[in-house]
Amino acid sequence: QVQLVESGGGTVQAGGSLSLSCSTSGLTLSGTTMAWFRQAPGKEREFVAAIFRNGPNTYYADSVKGRFTISRDNARRTVYLQMNGLKPEDTAVYYCALDRGLILSSIRTGAQYDYWGQGTQVTVSS
Repeated sequence: QVQLVESGGGTVQAGGSLSLSCSTSGLTLSGTTMAWFRQAPGKEREFVAAIFRNGPNTYYADSVKGRFTISRDNARRTVYLQMNGLKPEDTAVYYCALDRGLILSSIRTGAQYDYWGQGTQVTVSS
């Protein structure tokens, strides 16, 4: 059974940093596309960042480019999201997602991912 478990969320002041982790089990990460999405209250889920298959190419939403960094450690079966320069508008529940057969043109589409974590809350105060 494939499981994804996020951790590292919390509350931080604007300008601060947080590091999220997503630990996986039940499969090998080799060849998979890993991504982070987020959903703020009253808003639709949105793409944040992704590593396509084994990397090294990474992709970001314009709103986080230059502030967030996605990385992965296949040996540890973990994907990370380093978030710097946080803004109040980054407040959301952050989800990691995984897919084994995704094509590049679909990496920003949440519906294309087969597996999801339960989410971790990130709150940025002004």
